[in-house]
Amino acid sequence: MGLFKQGFVSWFLGILFLSCLLLCRADVHYYEFFVRESNFTKLCNTKSMLVVNESYPGPEIRVHRGDIVFVNVHNQGNYGFTIHWHGVKQPRNPWSDGPEFITQCPIQPGTNFTYEVILSDEIGTLWWHAHSDWTRGSVQGAFVILPAENETYPFHTPDADQTIILQSWYNRDYKEIIDEALSTGFPPPSPDAYAINGHLGDTYGCPNDTIFRMQVDYEKTYLLRIINAAMNEENFFAITNHSLTIVAQDASYVESFTSDYIFISPGQTMDVLIHANQNIGQYYMATRPFSDSAAPPVDNITTGVFQYTNSDAGLNVSLITLPVINDSDAAMSFLRLIRNSNVTQNPPLNVPTNIDRRVYIAVSTNTIPCDTCILNPRIAASLNNVSFVFPQIDILQAYYNSINGVFTRDFPLEPPVFYNFTGDLVGFNGNASQGTKAVVLNYGEAVEIVLQATNLGAGGSHPIHLHGFSFYRVRIGSGNFNNVTDPSSYNLVDPPLINTVHVPARGWVALRFFATNPGVWFMHCHFERHSSWGMDTVFIVRNGTTVETSIRPPPASGMPRCPGT
Repeated sequence: MGLFKQGFVSWFLGILFLSCLLLCRADVHYYEFFVRESNFTKLCNTKSMLVVNESYPGPEIRVHRGDIVFVNVHNQGNYGFTIHWHGVKQPRNPWSDGPEFITQCPIQPGTNFTYEVILSDEIGTLWWHAHSDWTRGSVQGAFVILPAENETYPFHTPDADQTIILQSWYNRDYKEIIDEALSTGFPPPSPDAYAINGHLGDTYGCPNDTIFRMQVDYEKTYLLRIINAAMNEENFFAITNHSLTIVAQDASYVESFTSDYIFISPGQTMDVLIHANQNIGQYYMATRPFSDSAAPPVDNITTGVFQYTNSDAGLNVSLITLPVINDSDAAMSFLRLIRNSNVTQNPPLNVPTNIDRRVYIAVSTNTIPCDTCILNPRIAASLNNVSFVFPQIDILQAYYNSINGVFTRDFPLEPPVFYNFTGDLVGFNGNASQGTKAVVLNYGEAVEIVLQATNLGAGGSHPIHLHGFSFYRVRIGSGNFNNVTDPSSYNLVDPPLINTVHVPARGWVALRFFATNPGVWFMHCHFERHSSWGMDTVFIVRNGTTVETSIRPPPASGMPRCPGT
């Protein structure tokens, strides 16, 4: 077992770190989410969509590190859904992780379910969102984790903080869009607009659209909690004439650095300091998509306003400076600046050095036969040429209760065929197989996952998210991964600790972590179209030898019933 063969001191320090957090007073919080259809008007068009507590984005959860949060979700809508607490590790508690048909069945209309969200070492900004079909497009909100009692920030305490959520806006119903795409075989459309905190800004031509305004005082410092909740778009973000100092990513502190912009993938969060030190006035904040794919999204710029108190100066769109949509150099330059911070507020660095389990995954868009579709074969996506099929009983229930026939434990640990993944693949057979396959890990194993982008289909990058864990991004590279030469260049000294990773087009990324969270954990692309097409798999971590290293029992109140049971 990797954990016990290596890094014992680091592991022990980590246990002490968590024990200290637990010994601090942990509060228990209760939230009520009422989820129903509400009308919203944007782009001079009114539509009804599913939201929480009548708001878009939904209510913010604000707690302290190590707290426990109970969220009672009432489904007053027309179809089932689930909620996921993105980036919360949920130690030993996959029952409240949330992905539909992975750890639970959907909460049916007219029923409710209470999630128990257990925080551990997460600090800073995370978020919550629906984890069913495309419902997360409107069912989403921030999850802010403040320092624990008697704990400080590793930087000067900001004067205030502000959540910034980057979103995709469609004039049509989110669920209807993906249901139609899957039934016809065609790809879903690009968004009609992008939004900042539910506001579309002033670039789309509808006079009734609103713009998000953040009011600031001269010489004060603000902590921006930036969340990319977009459906299928990685994003650049900037504030005109102001520098951004990045201090955390995915609820873990990083070595601070300053940039004129940030690059952020769907699912990722970043904590950014900004000092209001420019001439008193109004300055645009702006976001636009990034794409290195042959099928890029619509290239719209969405605006907000960074507004000094008592300012009335006009805004100048020409002053907005963002990298262009396909500026891969800007994206990669930003990513290479992110390093783990050796501050006491972070858990001790614990990068596996001797690996027990290696998983090499080719990430692809593909095709599969579909006799009922207009487009046959239809567009699909896969990991190691397996396009994931969601079962009708959740995998956690099947695993915990030894129910056969729901999933298999034979997800391939390497591509079934090796080819020039990043080369010219015109004419290459892009058909994928289908299955509900999982990787099974022993408790404590040291795991390395290499995610290899391919040029099949439209190619392009992928934001891959692993539930239940934060992992170390030890290297990001171009071309095809070489398992002989590339590991020698891994960063094992200060790699960032994240939960969602950008896999670059025509490149690869290497991740490492210890499998010390028993349960059933989903891994998927956070481009919703790719996940819907099958770019998913499941990691199952077996129980350890003690109660403390084993899955908790399911909630006494029960789980949502699966359809037809």
